[in-house]
Amino acid sequence: MAEGAYLGWDFSTQQVKVIAVDEKLNVTYEESINFDKELPEYGTQGGAHVHSDKLTVTSPVLMWVKALDIILEKMKSSGFNFSRVRALSGAGQQHGSVYWKRGACQTLRNLSPDLPLHQQLKSSFSLSDCPIWMDSSTTVECRNLEKAVKGAQNLSDITGSRAYERFTGNQIAKIFKENPDAYSQTERIALVSSFAASLFLGSYTPIDYSDGSGMNLFHIRKKSWSQPCLDACAPELEEKLGPAVPSSSVLGPISSYYVQRYGFNSECKVIAFTGDNPASLAGMRLEEDDIAVSLGTSDTLFLWIKEPTPALEGHIFCNPVNSQEYMALLCYKNGSLMREKVRDESASGSWDEFSTALQSTEIGNCGNLGFYFDVMEITPETTGRHRFNADNQKVLNFPRKMEIRALIEGQFMAKRIHAEKLGYRVGPLLDAGHKK
Repeated sequence: MAEGAYLGWDFSTQQVKVIAVDEKLNVTYEESINFDKELPEYGTQGGAHVHSDKLTVTSPVLMWVKALDIILEKMKSSGFNFSRVRALSGAGQQHGSVYWKRGACQTLRNLSPDLPLHQQLKSSFSLSDCPIWMDSSTTVECRNLEKAVKGAQNLSDITGSRAYERFTGNQIAKIFKENPDAYSQTERIALVSSFAASLFLGSYTPIDYSDGSGMNLFHIRKKSWSQPCLDACAPELEEKLGPAVPSSSVLGPISSYYVQRYGFNSECKVIAFTGDNPASLAGMRLEEDDIAVSLGTSDTLFLWIKEPTPALEGHIFCNPVNSQEYMALLCYKNGSLMREKVRDESASGSWDEFSTALQSTEIGNCGNLGFYFDVMEITPETTGRHRFNADNQKVLNFPRKMEIRALIEGQFMAKRIHAEKLGYRVGPLLDAGHKK
């Protein structure tokens, strides 16, 4: 029997990407489609449309479908052996939502292998442009939701987060209010992840617990939709969302469309897709008490948590690996750009000089501490540069080497403090590499 292959799909903001791995997790194939470059007819910038109010941000749903068509045809042309694929799963940009029109499920179940997907699904969506995570136009809906459940902390206790503009429940509330006809025509509301899985299954697929936790609608402890949150957003919402399932659920065999058009094995399994952030935790193989820090334009902290304490800062999601446990996510806007600014100011623009300065100063910085927020921070919501000396007095400046250590220690102390607020516990090491 030929060695099996497994496909991982990523429906992200700027591209659709696929990788194939063998049974030893070696990557054997990789391909991607960049929306702006390869699908210019949709007129996106960075994979999105930023509307005139500068707050509303959407993406064309058929662009995602057509990108899948193109990538599958590329795989076929390259001689990729689809019959070896035993299972596939994937991730989608978190919070984005797709609105399947009444009758779309029937279309999915009766796809013709003679035509590409985008031609057959062009009338299957009640909204052609869908809100994505970059949207920040729902402040009114956020405040309404928090008021309906008696406060932001109560909402966080239920759903793992206070109301955020990009979260799907608030986007749905806005669509119901501003476009009631489109809402009434909608048979199923999907996240980008469950929408992508539906394309492969040939039927509507459930939202998974982990991605569903980023909607301000899902009760993270009860593992079900929260009725007060649903009622605050739109009518008949539970019916339109459908059920939710653990993130590792096997949804069923791949649609016959892919068997007939591309030669997939009819027994190839479709596994629930999840959000990109939960997928990162799973992909990094984090375990209980592990913590991962992504140092990018924005810094992101991923934590595996057993007993969460939801707060007004940060997010708690159901864990994609173990549905009875949790993950926490913290985002910081003042990441690499802030570090680069201090590097330019205090180390002549040189990372080598920056590193030397860091190594030449004492751990703890002799009690001098700084917090650096040149742009409005997410966690916490504040701005400015704040320096304190060993006597806890605010000072205007530090010497250059002290400034560099104050920046790095301040950033990581803030990450630890916010992580502990969400339920993460830092204990003494039992031995090298093992946590208590």
